[in-house]
Amino acid sequence: MIKMPQPHPGRIAALVLLVLGPLAWLMIGHGTPILQDRGYHVFADARSCLGIANFGNVASNLLFLLAGIFGARQCWRKRSGAWRSWLVFFSGVALVFIGSAYYHGAPRDATLVWDRLPMTVAFMGLFAALISEHLDAKLEPALLAGALLTGIASVWWWQHSGDLRIYIWVQGTPLLAIPYVIAAFPGRHTHRHFLLYGVGCYALAKVAELLDHQIYSATGAVISGHSAKHLLAAIAVFFVYRMLCRRSQSRS
Repeated sequence: MIKMPQPHPGRIAALVLLVLGPLAWLMIGHGTPILQDRGYHVFADARSCLGIANFGNVASNLLFLLAGIFGARQCWRKRSGAWRSWLVFFSGVALVFIGSAYYHGAPRDATLVWDRLPMTVAFMGLFAALISEHLDAKLEPALLAGALLTGIASVWWWQHSGDLRIYIWVQGTPLLAIPYVIAAFPGRHTHRHFLLYGVGCYALAKVAELLDHQIYSATGAVISGHSAKHLLAAIAVFFVYRMLCRRSQSRS
């Protein structure tokens, strides 16, 4: 095994600030709870097909299942790096297929919980894998457990208080951390650039989500922005899967 140089303390401090700074601002600087938009459950494509309500938004989750299965299989086969955290990430993605399909079958807050829970599992698995692979592999067990508890707690907090601030932080933290970690820390594995492709694709997914009705209208009702969001987000996961398939131990 090639020994990597120890991360610079200043870069670790900057990472801590990058991770915890947004949470501090959301909870203290922002000051007031961020509540669920009352129109959130009103999607552009409400058509039924094969007896399935909101078919487009339900069926477009299938790629999550495929990406999750392929990724989990790869993690279990290779068992290298932070494979347990990557396995949690891909397992969470596969479960998004079930949770999101269930939610879109009857969109409301009560079903949205089951959409968001597996998403937090995936995001926190990604975060634990990213940090432990770039800082110290010994961090993985405690970091993964703590991250998962935080992710689940963020959904519980939203469900009981209506406040989305912690959930927003859980979803955004890994995406903020990826570019910085790749730039600031030596990589123990090659092909890390696939993570940046994934971040870019997920950013496009969020844009598509915001333009749900506009995309539905622009495509002549072929696809809605929310369905496109599902497809783009799943492609982002495939980039992570591709990274794990192609990478090897870094020689630098």
